[in-house]
Amino acid sequence: MFEFDQYLGFLSFLTILTIGFWLMIFLLTFVIPYWLIGALREYIKYGRKVEVEKQKK
Repeated sequence: MFEFDQYLGFLSFLTILTIGFWLMIFLLTFVIPYWLIGALREYIKYGRKVEVEKQKK
């Protein structure tokens, strides 16, 4: 059926596929929302800071 080198190739393919799948799940559920929420917070802080500076003038 399979020779040993084909078996190792198949196992390495499954390993890479599984790592890619879990990495994509991790990025979509944690990293990207964390990045977007942080960027939104910074944008809001910057907007408030600009408003305060305008009121001081």
